[in-house]
Amino acid sequence: MKILTQSPTDPAFVQDPYPFYAAARAQGQLHHWQDFGMAAAFGHSAVHMLLRDRRFGREVPEELRKPGPAHLAPFLAAEAHSMLEAEPPRHTRLRRLVLRAFTSRAIAALEPGLRELCHQLIDAFPQQPFDLLDAYCTQVPVITICRLLGVPEAMAPQLLDWSHRMVAMYQAARTEETEHAAAQAAQAFTDFLRGYIDERRSDPRDDLITRLIAAEEEGDTLSTDELVGTCILLLNAGHEATVHSLGNGVKTMLQQGWQPEWLAPGGIDRLVEEILRYDPPLHMFTRYAYEEAEVFGHTFQRGDQVALLLAAANRDPSALEDADRFDPARPAKVNKSFGGGLHFCVGAPLARLEMQIALPVLFARCPDLALAAAPEYSNTYHFHGLTRLLAARN
Repeated sequence: MKILTQSPTDPAFVQDPYPFYAAARAQGQLHHWQDFGMAAAFGHSAVHMLLRDRRFGREVPEELRKPGPAHLAPFLAAEAHSMLEAEPPRHTRLRRLVLRAFTSRAIAALEPGLRELCHQLIDAFPQQPFDLLDAYCTQVPVITICRLLGVPEAMAPQLLDWSHRMVAMYQAARTEETEHAAAQAAQAFTDFLRGYIDERRSDPRDDLITRLIAAEEEGDTLSTDELVGTCILLLNAGHEATVHSLGNGVKTMLQQGWQPEWLAPGGIDRLVEEILRYDPPLHMFTRYAYEEAEVFGHTFQRGDQVALLLAAANRDPSALEDADRFDPARPAKVNKSFGGGLHFCVGAPLARLEMQIALPVLFARCPDLALAAAPEYSNTYHFHGLTRLLAARN
């Protein structure tokens, strides 16, 4: 296995990681990424297989679990009950109960309000250059999640703050200050949700929190800790990913010279899939080996970690012709941006709906939209999103 060195906080890599991915893929499917101290899958075949190989999973093997530092206790407590960090049978139980509440009907019911929200946000756009990320791409998903959960929309700025501070724990640039901020946010978020869940137990509404409370199968329900963990996951993962997907997508469309047919009823689904494939919001997802396993010539031992480079897999030329070209006319074929296997993103239908509505409304209302400054990506790897998106209406 080749040893590759590439700092994930190097400014050139932050702005454009794809040349590194291409060079790695050219040397093989699987390499040791020294900066992360683990094997990393860069090719589509390896990523696709590892997402589905039950010899690997998200949960830390029992003998490797160690108590975390005391200052991180609130954050770790919230993580401990997250479906994202669980494996069967616990994952199976949690996912089944969540899907009983997070139904396609519940998601579809958001569409009229989502469309209206997009128009309201555009009505408030200033005439001078403004940050489209803050004015639109952030607001659409966070307000939608508030509405879905049943949380007051006035809470959106506070939820954003908690989310940003918690999600920063997964970034390569993480510091001790990041950890303390994440722990404080996790405690505040948990305290708020516990109180809100108690309210919903005594005053049920037509919202996701009420449906999660009521979700039951063969007498089994979600505990309060699991309800809190699920709500935090839905907000943090759903909001962060969709903000970056919308921002990266609008940036790409403006740079490429968007075409009206991309946004037409027959083209919007392909456009969304191509945006997600071409420049996804999450670039790395990790797994642990649960037994000795040979993968593409490398033997993993129990407890070894492997990084799945979703964005590198999306641009593998062996899986997709002209993979580095943005082409919304191509049929959706290669897209690992929502993961795969048991951990395929439960929020994928909602993220797709938000993009399928927000993009056509934006460009129908603002056909003269243009970039007002060169976009820059944030130093937040393994996430990949913009610091801001300055735009102007000509």
